[in-house]
Amino acid sequence: MTAIEGVLANVDANLDTAIRKLLALLAIPSISGDPAYAGSVAAAAGWLQGELSGLGFDARIVPTAGLPVVLAHSRPDMHEEGPGLLFYGHYDVQPVGNLEDWTHPPFEPSLIMEDGLRRFYARGSSDSKSQLWTFIEALRAWKETRGAFPGKITILLEGEEEAGSASLPAFIRDHRDELQCDVAFICDSDMWSPTQAALTTQLKGLVHEKVTIFGPNPDLHSGFFGAVAANPIRILSNILSSLHDATGKVAIDGFYDGVPDIPETLRCQWQSLCEGAHMLESTDLRGGSIEAGYSPLEAIWGRPTVDMNGITAGNQGPGERSVLPGSATARLSFRLVNGQDPETVREKFRTFVRRQVPDGCRVEFEGANGSRALVTRPENPFLQAVSDGLEAEWQTPTVHKGSGGSVPLAEMFSDVLSVECIIIGFILSDDAIHGPDEHYDVERFHKGARSWVRILDRIAGLKT
Repeated sequence: MTAIEGVLANVDANLDTAIRKLLALLAIPSISGDPAYAGSVAAAAGWLQGELSGLGFDARIVPTAGLPVVLAHSRPDMHEEGPGLLFYGHYDVQPVGNLEDWTHPPFEPSLIMEDGLRRFYARGSSDSKSQLWTFIEALRAWKETRGAFPGKITILLEGEEEAGSASLPAFIRDHRDELQCDVAFICDSDMWSPTQAALTTQLKGLVHEKVTIFGPNPDLHSGFFGAVAANPIRILSNILSSLHDATGKVAIDGFYDGVPDIPETLRCQWQSLCEGAHMLESTDLRGGSIEAGYSPLEAIWGRPTVDMNGITAGNQGPGERSVLPGSATARLSFRLVNGQDPETVREKFRTFVRRQVPDGCRVEFEGANGSRALVTRPENPFLQAVSDGLEAEWQTPTVHKGSGGSVPLAEMFSDVLSVECIIIGFILSDDAIHGPDEHYDVERFHKGARSWVRILDRIAGLKT
């Protein structure tokens, strides 16, 4: 038996214990968005700190302005000379919503045989307690079998990711010295399919904007003034409808400045992935709008976009109210690609709107900050090591994909620690993430832990 086979055998032999502990963690209602559950969040942090200390890590709970962070380091006798490896996960969960919508109690997890899988239902089962437990279980097995890790290990477990991570930027800045590493693994992402692993190598940036058009009058009777007075709903609707041209391109002047073409080799890869894409198969795209000349995945991953996320004005009640409203408000989100600056895009949008506001009316904007797009360098040696490790476990090529979403944490690590992130995970889009009956399965957890063992083995090989 080779050294790596010994570690994998340890993971296999310990599976029942690992699942029992995971179910115990899932039973803690660590809901970060509700102050009533602050004690449960603290209990989950304490549980994790105890588990990591029991494995030999120097682990502690670090208070923040919000909810606590669990921070752990391998002791000097636990690691060899090698790269610094930072593992990130979050132990907080979303609120459960309406309990009546749950078939299984959200904080009473147990194993259920369904569709040939041992499945468990609980809030946080897929997002993201199972994710962080995969790498902790792999580290446990590696230490028990091999004795020393192939580099210094740092573990950062956040307690308010589902509430917006408001305290995390300050925490990273304040602890930058002990967070220094050569690579950061963010384990909070998805697979390509139930049988094929994936790495997210491109993330979009994000800008939120709120725009309100005010007419020169308060609410007016539409029978008296409907034909002549300014209607902020009509003005705002015209502005929103002009954001895109007939081909689906964003019509804001200068919006595409600095946006590079998608490399032809990457376009070929993404086009080949469209057929059989799990995320596309599970969603009805009829009625959608795709920029002309691009496949769905190219549009999601490689092209900047603007979307209307909400609109409010006038009569919102159950009865009829014939009114010209005094104002109308819309919320928008911009998903940015490499080469776009969030504040530049924000100002171009505001200029675009101001030019279309009629005399006598005025506009107000709300929005600040934003995140830029991030791309992992293809030549990053850790990227290839992780890709090879995943392929060895899942016996299929690892998909290198983009994302239409944003991970502000990756930008924080890049800006403060000057480190690239490897974004990995074993979630599936049909795990009911954030919804009723959120679930996961033992088989995927098992292979996730084995995947991390193979990744550590490939990283150990980088030293030679």
